[in-house]
Amino acid sequence: MSVLVFTENWDGRFKKLSFELVSYAVKVAEMTGTEAIALSLGKIEPDELMKLGNYGVRRILNVISEGLTVHDSQTYAEVISNIAAKEKANIVLFSNNNMGKALAPRVAVRLHAGLGAGISKLPVSFDPFCVYRKVYSGNAFAQVKIKSDIKVLTLAQNSYQLNETANQASIENVTPEFNPQNIKTKIVDIQKQTGKILLTDAEIVVSGGRGMKSPDNWGPLVELASLLGAATACSRPVSDEGWRPSEEHTGQTGKIISPNLYIAIGISGATQHLAGVSSSKYIVAINTDKDAPIFEAAQYGIIGDAAKVLPKMVEAVREIKAK
Repeated sequence: MSVLVFTENWDGRFKKLSFELVSYAVKVAEMTGTEAIALSLGKIEPDELMKLGNYGVRRILNVISEGLTVHDSQTYAEVISNIAAKEKANIVLFSNNNMGKALAPRVAVRLHAGLGAGISKLPVSFDPFCVYRKVYSGNAFAQVKIKSDIKVLTLAQNSYQLNETANQASIENVTPEFNPQNIKTKIVDIQKQTGKILLTDAEIVVSGGRGMKSPDNWGPLVELASLLGAATACSRPVSDEGWRPSEEHTGQTGKIISPNLYIAIGISGATQHLAGVSSSKYIVAINTDKDAPIFEAAQYGIIGDAAKVLPKMVEAVREIKAK
C-alpha cells in the first residue's frame, strides 16, 4: 500500500501548493504505516524534482513523454491511474485547484475509488476512513466517510503547514502507459499575461469593493499592492460597474483564490464573495460598517474609511521597506 501524490508544475517549476500537498501525503503515510510517493508529469529538471524531497517524500516518479507535453485530462487520468494501480496506492492525492478538480473524479472512476473533495485537515479516522471538509462557503464543516478500498482526495490550499526535512529522495524515471489516440487537446496559440502578478499565483492579494466609492480612488490600493508585491482584485459589483477589469473579479462567480494574505478594502463580505476567498490563510478587512460579514471571516479588521486608512497603510509599508 502507498500514498500517491500528484505534484503539478508550472513551466517546469513547483509552487507552494505542491510542497504543501507532499507534506500532507507524508504525514498520512506516516499515520497509516505506508509510503508516500510523489508523481510528476512533464519535463522537469532534476534539481527542481529534488525540491519535493525537502518535504519528506523519498520516492519521486518522473514521467516523461512527448504525448504529455500538453495537458489532456483524459490522458493524464489514464497515466495516473495506471501508476496508482502499479504502486498499489490506496490513497491518491491532488490539490483542490483547477487541474486537481479535473483529474480527481476521472481517476476515482478508473480506480473504482471514493472521492473526498476539498478536504482541509488530516483524516479524522482511518477505520472507518473519515475526512473533514468545509461547506457552505466555510461557514460549516462536514465529515465525509469513504468506504471504498481506494480513496482519491483533493486538498484545499493553505489547509496544511509545510514540513521541511532532510532530503533523502530518489528520482525514478517512468515510461507511461497510455493510448495516444485518446489525446483530444491541441494547443493552437499561447498568450501569457506579462508585467502583472496573476491572481491565481499571488501569495498576497489586495482587493477593493464598492466601499472604494469611485474608480478614481484606486490609486492607493494599487500602490499598496505594488509595495507588497501583491496582485490586485475586486468584488463583483466593482467589476460589473466597469471600475476594474473582469479578470480581477474574485468570488463564487469569479476567480477562486487561496493566497497567504487577502486584504479586503471596502468589501462587505457577501456569501458569494467569501466563497472565492475563504481559503486564504489570513484575511484583513477594512470597512466602515462594524457589522459587515467580512469581519466574521477575517482574522484582523479595521473599522474605518478606506480613503483615510489606505494612505496610512501605504505610508507605513513604505517606512518598513525603507529600513
